Amino acid sequence: MGESSSKDAPVDLNAPADDAKKHPESSHAVANAEAESELIGGVTELHAWDPQKAAKDIEVGDFYFRRKNYHAAEARYRDALLYKDNDAQATIRLAICLEKLGIFDDALAEYQSYLRILPHGPKANEAEKAIARLTAETSGK
Repeated sequence: MGESSSKDAPVDLNAPADDAKKHPESSHAVANAEAESELIGGVTELHAWDPQKAAKDIEVGDFYFRRKNYHAAEARYRDALLYKDNDAQATIRLAICLEKLGIFDDALAEYQSYLRILPHGPKANEAEKAIARLTAETSGK
């Protein structure tokens, strides 16, 4: 019979005795990953890729946007991007929403992000005009 998976036979999670010798840079890699995590706000939570969830979040975001509840719409578009990053539709709608909220620097970044995703997409012309408008707006301050 094999080993039991019960609490009576705990698994040893310690590194092997010769681990530092076989992987001399591993402690630096771990430290770098932890430092990088702290630089980006300490976010360590991962979300599964879920395009259906993202589509539903966009749909709900559009509902809020039509009712001019831009803060709620922003939250749902950001949720959509958690479940399907680089979604062009969520990105352009988030950019428009942020512009409506007067968060011009973030809106500019999202319009630029849209153009990286779909440089010749259906909203590329709108994004380019918004970038020019926001660049003029923010440099005029």
